[in-house]
Amino acid sequence: MDIRIKSRNTELTDALREYTLDKIKKVRKYFDGILEMEVELTYEKNPSISQSHIAEVTVFTKGPVIRAVVASPDMYASIDQVVDKLERQIKKYKGKLIDRTQQPRSTKLVADLYNNSRSAGEPKIVKVKQFAIKPMTPEAAALQMELLGHDFYVFTNSETEEINVVYRRKDNNYGLIEPIYQ
Repeated sequence: MDIRIKSRNTELTDALREYTLDKIKKVRKYFDGILEMEVELTYEKNPSISQSHIAEVTVFTKGPVIRAVVASPDMYASIDQVVDKLERQIKKYKGKLIDRTQQPRSTKLVADLYNNSRSAGEPKIVKVKQFAIKPMTPEAAALQMELLGHDFYVFTNSETEEINVVYRRKDNNYGLIEPIYQ
């Protein structure tokens, strides 16, 4: 398992690196399907908030991507809390029954950006993400969305073989968007 530790706006000392590695390695005992982990430690200087030390961990597995972010006044406390949060998410994931026969497709979303004719005042696309769309049930997609901490999730519905979007509603329930071709 590959563990990458990055820092932004803070020095990554040997003591902080060792502490982070010791804590992050504990996550392996809950889930042996981890391929790699990415840890980002950030310091944000903002006097209006006291939660300026941020620990973000992304866990790449054969199935879902699990992500946790915690901010606190102390970096070591942020690391402890993010590991606790990851452990809860992994336990939740393992407790759910997900169809293990789902195989990821090699389908990727590709975006072509032609911003040459845009004026400076108009909003423009500033970031493009590409990811494999996996066939899964809407329930599994909702779980994946929760594990990532996002408000929506794009997936291939394994029942209809169509691209769908599951999203969190304001009433804390989930919504499902299904396409209708005309």
